[in-house]
Amino acid sequence: MELPRLQIPEGEPSLGHCFGCGELNQIGLHLKPHFDGEIVSARFTPGLDHQGWHNVTHGGILYSILDEITAYTVLCSGYSFGVTARSAVRFRQVAPTDQPLLATAWATKVTPRLIEVHGVLEIDGGDVVTEGDSSFIPGNRCEKAFLWDMDGVIVDSATPHYQSWQEAFATRGARYSETQFRTHFGMRDDSIIEEVMGSLPPAEVEGIAEEKERRYRELVRGQVRVFPGVMPLLRAMKKGGFRIALGSSAPRENVDAIFSELGIGDLFHAIVCGTDVTESKPSPQIYLKAAERLGASPGDCVVFEDSPHGVEAARRGGMKCVAVSNSHPAEALHTATRVVTSLEEIDLVQLIRWI
Repeated sequence: MELPRLQIPEGEPSLGHCFGCGELNQIGLHLKPHFDGEIVSARFTPGLDHQGWHNVTHGGILYSILDEITAYTVLCSGYSFGVTARSAVRFRQVAPTDQPLLATAWATKVTPRLIEVHGVLEIDGGDVVTEGDSSFIPGNRCEKAFLWDMDGVIVDSATPHYQSWQEAFATRGARYSETQFRTHFGMRDDSIIEEVMGSLPPAEVEGIAEEKERRYRELVRGQVRVFPGVMPLLRAMKKGGFRIALGSSAPRENVDAIFSELGIGDLFHAIVCGTDVTESKPSPQIYLKAAERLGASPGDCVVFEDSPHGVEAARRGGMKCVAVSNSHPAEALHTATRVVTSLEEIDLVQLIRWI
């Protein structure tokens, strides 16, 4: 089987008028697929406009729902699109209109030439209405890459960072306020030290930084807390074969300590730390280097950040940015492509579809 010839416009074509999921299609189904790392799902309640026989949902509508969800399984497998090659559907019973339906689908086989998917449509919490098996010819691999900050995005580390900075500066007679800390959070150590202590000899700057980070690692040992929504999203990206990198201003020892505590080192294809760059955020250097190591174009990258400096770094790098208001209020992150209060609000489908 070969991929049919499709006339696809340059850039990213708009899917706003897709009958299944397009938000601009006034007569469409407006499905909102969700991917949990294993299964794509969506809910839909048919109305009278979707009926065939009196108060019975039309079979074509039921198939359209199932076809849409199975197609999204192709996208979540890391491909830019897929074309249905074969579909076998079994209708088990009628679906009354105004009765909520739950559609689910998952890949049973994924190869570069063919993706096989099983889908089920059931009355929400009840009996199976329709199920089927479909085969898709996948298009090119999706070019999107995902770049993650660590502190304040993956792990809730503000308190130990603040305490370790306070202790390091206090031994040198300097006070460090929470306001200063919030302003500096996400910057490289040398930049923070210069902001607080002024210009110092490089050896002294290095000594302060090492003391601070050593104390930080003591404070977080056995106490690492991951923000909600992070792990499901990371695992879904990894399972789909998407390129993932870390771009953190922290030293490599901190990254290794956090990754060891959480056991997530195998989820990332590249790691760029503060010691790998010469400029601190809001310079885009750290994210540009991460994109380079992934072999990704900046325009195909989505950055996950929590600080205004990080959002600005992504913007200057020509990248899209999802900002999560874990460390700063949403209004301080308004230049991001999208601002959320928790990564539980977003999933892989949204990143593929809307970001």
